[in-house]
Amino acid sequence: MGSRQGTTGLRRRRGRQAVAATAAVAMGAAALLVAQPAAADAIGADPWVAEVPNNPVQDVYRFTVPSAAVSAATGIAGGQTAVEGNFGPGKAWTTYNMGASGANLTATFGPLEPGLYYYQYATRPAADQDAVAFRNPAFAQEVTSKPTLATLFVPGPGAEWLADAPGGGELETFSYGKAPRSGGEAVVWTPPGYDEDRAEPYPVLYLLQDEGQSPREWAELGRLEQIMDSLTLGGDAEPMVVVMGDAGMSDRVSRVTKDLFRDTERAYNVATDGEERAIAGIGRGAALAVESLVESPRDFSAVGVFSGGYDGSIRDSKVRKINESTDVLRLYAGNVTDPAYDDTVALAASLTTAGVEFQSDGSDPTTGGTWDTWQKNLHDFAQRAFRDAVDDGPSEGHLPLVPYTPPAAGTTPTPVVGENGVVTFELGAQYADATDVTVWANFGPAGSWPRTPMVQQADGSWRLSLVVPGGSYYDKFVVDGVDLKDPTNPTKVTSEPTWSTFTVEGDTLRGRYTSEVPAAAQGEVSVMTYTSTAGEQQRQAYVWTPPGYDADRAEAYPVFYLQHGGGQTWTDWVEVGHIDRILDNHLQDGTIVPMVVVMANGNAVDFPREVTERIVPTAEAQYNVSTEGDRKALAGLSMGSGATLSTLWAHPGDFAYIGAMSAFGAVPAGADVAAINEGTKLLRVYSGDVQDFTYGATLQLISSMTTRGVEHEFAPIIPGPHSWDVWQKSVIDLLPRLFVDGAGA
Repeated sequence: MGSRQGTTGLRRRRGRQAVAATAAVAMGAAALLVAQPAAADAIGADPWVAEVPNNPVQDVYRFTVPSAAVSAATGIAGGQTAVEGNFGPGKAWTTYNMGASGANLTATFGPLEPGLYYYQYATRPAADQDAVAFRNPAFAQEVTSKPTLATLFVPGPGAEWLADAPGGGELETFSYGKAPRSGGEAVVWTPPGYDEDRAEPYPVLYLLQDEGQSPREWAELGRLEQIMDSLTLGGDAEPMVVVMGDAGMSDRVSRVTKDLFRDTERAYNVATDGEERAIAGIGRGAALAVESLVESPRDFSAVGVFSGGYDGSIRDSKVRKINESTDVLRLYAGNVTDPAYDDTVALAASLTTAGVEFQSDGSDPTTGGTWDTWQKNLHDFAQRAFRDAVDDGPSEGHLPLVPYTPPAAGTTPTPVVGENGVVTFELGAQYADATDVTVWANFGPAGSWPRTPMVQQADGSWRLSLVVPGGSYYDKFVVDGVDLKDPTNPTKVTSEPTWSTFTVEGDTLRGRYTSEVPAAAQGEVSVMTYTSTAGEQQRQAYVWTPPGYDADRAEAYPVFYLQHGGGQTWTDWVEVGHIDRILDNHLQDGTIVPMVVVMANGNAVDFPREVTERIVPTAEAQYNVSTEGDRKALAGLSMGSGATLSTLWAHPGDFAYIGAMSAFGAVPAGADVAAINEGTKLLRVYSGDVQDFTYGATLQLISSMTTRGVEHEFAPIIPGPHSWDVWQKSVIDLLPRLFVDGAGA
């Protein structure tokens, strides 16, 4: 007989707590807590995590670990500490190194998209040694099978169905069977208003987990409670009992279901007939769900296969019974990075060959073999069990389940950018003896730079596949702590020789504007040589001219002088910023005036003198560009913004259009404000959020200009750090405003 253990097992937790409640444990742990504001809306137990206060962008989080807590938790003094979690593209597992901030270590990134995140801290004593994982010891373990994991739920649009719902059902544990052969513990969710004496028994859904998981993970990481509450209270699913059984305790589903079914039916008011019974699972649990259907076709009316396959055969006699008695047999898979993707495709093919009727939800293009995918699977499947569905097709935007062949080993250049944003990195077997190999790239939230672990292959090489949103990226390998340029990527970054670049086409802003246009619509990038004021040395500048540029045109072209930042040089706007592609796309769309763009070297010079005495005169001598101030523009990023503004203060009217990105400085006491306002048609300032280390300086600049009466525009804050993502979005916004009447917000 099964026994219900609600008082000692999982119970409902509401408010700001996850399923596993916080508890102060470990002597002295309270002393390790960091006093900081909790996130306004996020739900998590770890006080080391908080939304960054006073940030114009929501859902940017700071992870703060007291340095003393690291050695206490790991026994490691020094070393490199990181926060690891599903923060990467498509919720892939990735790592952010933490930096020292007083007595603490911190990492800041975001905005995080709404949803559930799971993470841990890890300290590596040395680059070639294994990391030791830990969590904040001052709260209870949240994930049964992974003791170092903690969770953070970020509410918001698109994740409403994952949020706590008042008046929901109940969670409790349930022991069944006889140990050790068939005994186990299940987690049971009963619907809102569950009545154990109701005349009509409740339908029941049995959920099985994958190998290496605990059935509790359905609640701890799968957000089952919240999903089922949302569906049931909203009338989108039949009120049912959900039983999360232990698929890991047996090799055959009959051993799982025999005792689990019997004891569930004794302990709960659930149906005993197949029409009111459903089963679904992940991975190995999915295989057991299919096996249960094949062995006993009339035991279930609905079967869900989440990232799983089935190797067995299906006899013709079973096919008929399955088709007669099964209302829903639905297959789900993540994108091609899902380890079970091929298994799911093979299952679809075998079911088709056997004549088994089934539905395909297709391949989720956004996430792989993660709890984010399985949350969506459960949300879809629970609406279809025990009721007629509106349709049996795939979810909106899902791709067909078709065979996928990854790039062959040694395919170049790398990374290999495939269809649907699948990007594959590879590093050769010459690094077979390395212990820690990661890809470090700006594909984290808002262009942040996580390090994502690669997986070693049988031949000793390393590989990583991710689905990356549209945009341009820069990346490098880090091998046991040493930066390494991708040896098979032909791109270069002159100012940062270990970086490479790649581009993913897509419907994001950066994906749209950094993709190449047809050759006929491309402008030309040439090199201009000029004599610098820095020791009269010869320097170079890139010059972009629009397609069809006419050196003899009667009307000179307007000209835009665009500057790089500190630690960069004249090549960066093309090599990393891809300004040529941005200009090509804008011009193809007809959203900008045809112009010439000059990108010169602003390092180690008096820039106002350099630009007015050397760069501009050379451009005017070599190109058909205007000499009139109202047909000239000047902009720059970071150090280049300082150079731009210092030129504006010193030479008002020389450049009528001014752009400052990640800007700093103040209006000088002697500046002629009246002349600045008279000669400037547009002065527009851009900034990232608090992750951009010049954010505070930008606010000071805005205050200074406001106080002094300098007319300007402060563009909406762009989420992200001091990075090319922010600057590309800035210049995409700035370009259509140049050389047009009424430029401005």
